Order: sequence, then structure tokens, then C-alpha cells
Amino acid sequence: MKIAIVSPAYPLRGGIAHSAGLLYKELAKDHEVILITFKRQYPNFLFPGKSQIESEETNNKISTEVILDSINPFNWNYTANRIIDYKPELVIFKHWLPFFGPCYGWIARKIRKSSAAKLMAVCHNIIPHEKRIGDKTLSKYFLKKMNYFIPLSDQVKKDLFLFVKNPVYKLLPLPVFSLFGERVDKEEAKNNLKLTNKNILLFFGFIRDYKGLDVLIEALALVRKEMDVKLIVAGEFYEPEEKYLSLISKYHLEKYIILKKDFIPTSEVKYYFSASDAVVLPYKSATQSGIVQVAVNFCKPVIATNVGGIGEVIEDGKTGYVVDKENPEKLAQAIIRFYNDDKEKEFSSNMKSLKEKYSWQNFVKGMFELIKA
Repeated sequence: MKIAIVSPAYPLRGGIAHSAGLLYKELAKDHEVILITFKRQYPNFLFPGKSQIESEETNNKISTEVILDSINPFNWNYTANRIIDYKPELVIFKHWLPFFGPCYGWIARKIRKSSAAKLMAVCHNIIPHEKRIGDKTLSKYFLKKMNYFIPLSDQVKKDLFLFVKNPVYKLLPLPVFSLFGERVDKEEAKNNLKLTNKNILLFFGFIRDYKGLDVLIEALALVRKEMDVKLIVAGEFYEPEEKYLSLISKYHLEKYIILKKDFIPTSEVKYYFSASDAVVLPYKSATQSGIVQVAVNFCKPVIATNVGGIGEVIEDGKTGYVVDKENPEKLAQAIIRFYNDDKEKEFSSNMKSLKEKYSWQNFVKGMFELIKA
């Protein structure tokens, strides 16, 4: 089958781009595939991070066509014609923000008028974490053009039904993020990061309010009353960091929180996960999380809040703990229980079965089951 993917992808960085690269590689094993990505994903004034581009060679490097401009309608016509000329049988759009609704929707409309290609949306989000005026209109404009939908969590599926009547869909959880390699020996990882602490927790990924880092800082203050634990916060701040620094100072945690405020290069991610005992996701809201699937790749226990699809992947008491959101006391209790009951080895072992369950092979199989139904 000839397939076109439209998505952020290499040389862009971030979870959506990484997942698009992994999808491309899996599809390319048996199909002819092109991947159309952005030469301008966001206007610079809308992008909160330091850079949108990968700064190193990575094993997620793939052949992409860097042609799409999210805010130039003349470019949308060019991109649509490129896809139409390719004569694909299936076009896959990676959807996560209403901002891309006009761009994606216009391209999809022209493809529908000029070809027989089936159109599929892989939906990371339908309703964004940070809502803005016009979100519903922009999302609906795009979603109405699709033939098929892959929601990545039950919450995304429910949101889809708010926009599309009787959608043809298949719920498929986000697969494992395997591009970061395999875990390394814990002591080797600690040495690489110059860590000597026994108990280490990891908060990973870019930092925005909905990720709940403030809740975790308050929880760590409670944990520290019971035991010696250090927290690594590894990721770029996508909002002002002052409120977090103020909390760290308020609870006198300067010596117990390691801030790695830059984007973590792909080649170094394995050290952060391998050095930690567990990954903590204190999200206030979510649909699903790529960080969970990075943790699954490294067989690392997850202590998380019960929001979105996180509880669909992490089984409470088996591969981690799932607690109420925005509750520092409950989060602290779960962390203390994790260490007191010495659960790391057991939870890590249970994680191994999830790597096969959430494989890209199974994900692609599910996609084709949907379009052949």
C-alpha cells in the first residue's frame, strides 16, 4: 500500500515527532511510505521552548519531506498537490492541537476532492490541555474531513464523539517509545549523571502547569519527612519557572531537587530513566502520555495521577501506583509506600509484558484492521 503521513517529524523534536518517526519505520517494513513534515510548525512567538529542531544526530533520523508551513495557505495547496501526485491509498494525519485544524483541514479537503485516498486521523488529543477561543471550530473543520480515527485513549475517544457523529474508529493506546534505546546498568547511569544518592525519582518532559510539577514538589516535601529521596526534574520550562523555584525555596528542597532545564538529547534519555527508581507523573489533566511509554520501554515503575489514559496503561499495585490528582498527600503516600514495600523490582518485572502489548507492530495491525473492516 502507498501511504502518506502528515505530522511533525525529524528534524523536529518532541513526542509527536518521535512517534511519527516510529510509525513511519513500522509501516515502511511492508509498505511504500512518505512522511510530510513542517518547515514551519509554529510561528516563533507561539512556541514556548528554546528550539523546535533536534540538536543532535538521533536514531529517529528518517527520510522526511520538510515542506509544510502551518500558516501559509498557498503552501497548503502545494503540499496537498504533492500528496495527490504521490497517489497514496491512505493518508495519516497526526492530530493534537486545534491550531493545525485549518492547515490539515484544507489539505484533507483537496485530497478528498482529487483522489480516492482514505484519510485517517491518529488523535493524541481532541480537546487540548490549554483551551483557547475557537478550538472547537478549528478541530471540527479538520475532523469532519476524516474517514477513520485512531484515538489513543478512552478520554480521546469520548472527546471525538463530541465532534463527529458516529465516527469510524479503533482505540489503540500509544505504543512504546523505543527510539531511546535500552536501559543501562543503574550504577553506570548514576555515574554518567554524577549521582550518588540511593533513592532517585524522575519527573521527565517539558514543564507546563497541567503536568503538575508543583504538586510533586509539595509531595516531595512530605516524603522528605519520612525518608531520603532525591528528585530529578529533566525538561524545558514551557512557562515561567519562578513559581516552581519559589516552591522549592519555600520547602527548602534546593539540595534535593536536581533541575535539568534544557531539552534532554535523545542519546542521554536512557541515563535519566535507568538511574531512577520510578517515574512520577503528577498530571492535573491528560489524555495519554508519551512519558508513560518511555517508562514502559525502560521497564520503570510509574507513580501517577488517575487522569486521562494513564490509568489504562499503568495498573495500580502491579506496574506502579495511581492516585487522585492534585493531592500532594496521596502522592507522597504512594511514593513512601513504593520505597517501604521495596516495589521497584516487582513493578519493573511486571512492566516487561507491556513492551510487547504496546508494540508498534500491534498498533499498525490495529490500523489496518480498522480500514479493512
